[in-house]
Amino acid sequence: MKLRILTYNIHRAIGVDRRFRPERVTSIIGYYHPDVVMLQEVDEGAPRSRHLDLGRELAESLGYEHYAIGHNVTLRKGRYGNATLSRWPIKRERNIDLTIGIRKRRGCQHTCIDARPAHGRTRRLEIFNMHLGLSAREREKQLGLLMRSKEFTSLPYDVPCVVAGDLNDWRSLLRPIFVDLLGFRSATGGNARRDRPMPTFPSFFPQGPLDRVYFRGPMRLVGVRRCRLALSRVASDHLPVVADFQLH
Repeated sequence: MKLRILTYNIHRAIGVDRRFRPERVTSIIGYYHPDVVMLQEVDEGAPRSRHLDLGRELAESLGYEHYAIGHNVTLRKGRYGNATLSRWPIKRERNIDLTIGIRKRRGCQHTCIDARPAHGRTRRLEIFNMHLGLSAREREKQLGLLMRSKEFTSLPYDVPCVVAGDLNDWRSLLRPIFVDLLGFRSATGGNARRDRPMPTFPSFFPQGPLDRVYFRGPMRLVGVRRCRLALSRVASDHLPVVADFQLH
């Protein structure tokens, strides 16, 4: 069974030109036809995004019947967080609070998806959509909160699982935890000294490998790439990452 994942910090659909243009985000995502879309910085009810429920708007525009939204930050008017869109039914979902102390609120949108191929049996797929903090110590503690959550601790090793999003992990300090401790593999590089992680930020001149994809279980990485569409260099300050898998 084939699976295509796209992760994208859409920056509230406000581009580097400071214009709110959700149609640009829709066009970029639609070009790749992903099965599961993992979005960060998704507004709801904020004046800067015309008071729209942006997660729902994008899901409907792209034709995804199933979606889940995890709000993390409350604004004076509106709020924002992560959103996961799926071609297949979402069995359950929960927003896992990853906030550390008085720092900015952060979260991980967890969804359990019934992946239904055109032929063959339904497969369970676990998705963790994250946006981590700006300091290395904060990110380490946030990963600890995720590891201790009931959604993560109850996860069998024989179930396909993807953890992805804007991890803000400039120096790949979280990679040893994911790979050596938790048994994940990195789809976005950084597995060896010569295997440099994929830079995605800033979109117009990528230098920082902030957007990561880790996976575990009976799945094989077929290919991964960052978006090279000209539109993606202005639509957000991050580039989306597309990863293709084969589920065993």
